[in-house]
Amino acid sequence: MTVAFYTLGCKVNQVDSDAMRQHLITAGYVCVEPEQHPDVLVLNSCAVTAESERKTRQKLRHFRSSNPNAIVVLTGCAVQIDQQASLHYSEADILLGHLDCADLASHIDKFIVLHGKAFHASSHYYGEVFGFASACETFSRTRANRTRASIKIEDGCERYCSYCIIPYARGPVRSKPLNVLREEMQSLAQQGFQELVLVGINLCAYGADLGCGLCDAVALTEKFSAIKRVRLGSLEPDLLTEEMLLSLTQVKSLCPHFHLSLQSGCDRTLKRMNRHYTSHQYFILINHIRTLFPGSAITTDLMVGFPGETDEDFRASLAFACEIGFAKMHVFPFSARPGTAADAFPEQISKVAKQARAKEALLLSESLHHRYLAEQIGREAEVLPEEPHPGGGMRGYTAHYVPVVIPEAGPEHRNKLVPVHITGVQGDRCVGALVR
Repeated sequence: MTVAFYTLGCKVNQVDSDAMRQHLITAGYVCVEPEQHPDVLVLNSCAVTAESERKTRQKLRHFRSSNPNAIVVLTGCAVQIDQQASLHYSEADILLGHLDCADLASHIDKFIVLHGKAFHASSHYYGEVFGFASACETFSRTRANRTRASIKIEDGCERYCSYCIIPYARGPVRSKPLNVLREEMQSLAQQGFQELVLVGINLCAYGADLGCGLCDAVALTEKFSAIKRVRLGSLEPDLLTEEMLLSLTQVKSLCPHFHLSLQSGCDRTLKRMNRHYTSHQYFILINHIRTLFPGSAITTDLMVGFPGETDEDFRASLAFACEIGFAKMHVFPFSARPGTAADAFPEQISKVAKQARAKEALLLSESLHHRYLAEQIGREAEVLPEEPHPGGGMRGYTAHYVPVVIPEAGPEHRNKLVPVHITGVQGDRCVGALVR
């Protein structure tokens, strides 16, 4: 049988999809693209915002209408948080929560025999161990044409920010054991991956359940000379301590790019969000990072239109973003999630006002990003070419996660770190020339 996957949401979801893909390959399935009319279509959903759920419904309807005879499977957070998912996502034949995806092949087999819709969303629980996405070769086998491999090392979150549904969707913190992680890294190194990206729902909480920490996971990469870079996913500012940063300076392969989720630059808003830091504490952290990692790229997430956010609060948030000088910002409007504290907060902001604030914040983000790219002109950096650029040459990223097009590079440069002189900016990326 043939199967196709479509993934919405974060990098953790991408790795979960890779694990399900490998699970079905082991069961004898052949993976194809969604456009190839597969026998089974698997949609891995996101539920972090109402827009994410809208996209899930839209894609699900599209899959059903364009593949009327296929078995359509819906997995992920949208299923996990919705006990009436079978009604809200009626186009799906099989709906599976996170814990139930490990038996995906069995659920498909049962559906073929019984022809009855199935809904399974087992609840997360304390004491749950790190599970499904831990096979050592999941990523490499399913995406062998890539130069970077994302490794999910942590799942779950217990912070309960007032706006966030993820702790309910993902459950408590659980971590991949270091011995399993080491085996996975060794496998990826042997297969030629130059760069690893460590991801998790609350990455800084890695090891809290195992008696170790994030720095222990990062340090493992030093044992494999073939791994030239290790990159970190999103980090919680108040959990990234001075001790951790000092330890990270000892890892020579660590990319000097830190994605630190700000959410708001206004202290009044941060408090109502149940974030555990102030803007001043965040500022001190950024300065400390820039001292220990000179020239490091700082990126972030910025939410606008949180309940009770006044125009003054919004202006303070944008001013703080300017003061930090982010390399890039992911901007999004507040989205009320049923079951979270903020859903019932008074002073909800109108959709029109949220859209206007998001538009203004996006313009600032674009300005900061372009300024950061322009600052790269004249510098030399190592680029890891990943794929052909539609306009010719190859494109890849520097250690600072600056996207670079190299017009004179060819397929022979793919997955090889090459020295590049940055010569200019083209749209949302830099242009560079190979250093001979």
